[in-house]
Amino acid sequence: MMKFAIFMGAAALCGVSASLSAQPVPKDYPNKPIRVVVPSPPGGPPDLIMRMLAPKLSAALGQQLVIDNRAGAGGIVGSNYVAKAAPDGYTWLFTTASHTNTPPFNKSVPFDPVRDFSHVTLAAQNFGQALIVPPNFPAKTVQELIALARKQPGKLNYGSAGIGTASHIPAEVMKSMSGTDIVGVQYKGVPEVITDVLAGRMDMMFVGTQVALPLIQAGKVRVLALTGAKRWKGLPDVPTMQEAGFKGYNLINWFGLWLPAGASRALVARLHAETVKALADADVLRQFDVQGLEAVGSKPDDFAKFVAKESAFMTDLARKIEAANKRSGRTP
Repeated sequence: MMKFAIFMGAAALCGVSASLSAQPVPKDYPNKPIRVVVPSPPGGPPDLIMRMLAPKLSAALGQQLVIDNRAGAGGIVGSNYVAKAAPDGYTWLFTTASHTNTPPFNKSVPFDPVRDFSHVTLAAQNFGQALIVPPNFPAKTVQELIALARKQPGKLNYGSAGIGTASHIPAEVMKSMSGTDIVGVQYKGVPEVITDVLAGRMDMMFVGTQVALPLIQAGKVRVLALTGAKRWKGLPDVPTMQEAGFKGYNLINWFGLWLPAGASRALVARLHAETVKALADADVLRQFDVQGLEAVGSKPDDFAKFVAKESAFMTDLARKIEAANKRSGRTP
């Protein structure tokens, strides 16, 4: 049985600087709408967060922010589009920890999450993913779920938005730590997985609290645990995975803003300042609080170091999970 002590938050930064030029921001910037690529379907966590921030940023910049949901391959499609775009400030990337999680699990990723982007800010983080199951699922606790999985190896399944995403990593860590054989099924995005969980076609999934909460409140799903180190006030009776017996288990999701590599330092500074203002807006903070999110707004250089650290961490984790799966004959 493998054990991992995992934290995907904004602490202990070390590493690398963003790829920035010294060019000034054009005086008329922006003079046309800005495309914000969210590499997941509408209704997923990063899409919801950017739609909270977009009106504030549009007002501050004087141009419309057009959200472009380019889903596919666990975020690879949309992120690669931005990596190859001009670094002129008219193409942004807003995505999740999958930015650093996916490449180590997929050797064919055509971009480097550190070198191919200019890092603007770590915008937000949550209190962990919610482990949800259909209301009629026979297990009512994590312990019961693991017992059921051990009795029926290869019979239970979990859905995720792709290899390396925030809905994939928690499940694989749970499998590795418990020594269970639960089959992973990859979807195009979070909404599609939820549809099958609601219909009872999928046994379980890990999903952000901001997406899970209304489903839980409506009784459409049952929540077994949260993946963070501490309980969330929005679901005070829901235990953490650590409380459910997974010592050292601490996984949260985070959300960041990038430009293509080569963007000017002045442009990154401008967009960082405007994003931090939007994150401090009282209306945004109220929405964040309800949905289990914490605003961060880290400095660009700190964010670059954070991304480098997360990338190295996930590369090591991917090796451990792959080794564990090979030894047991399990697949992601």
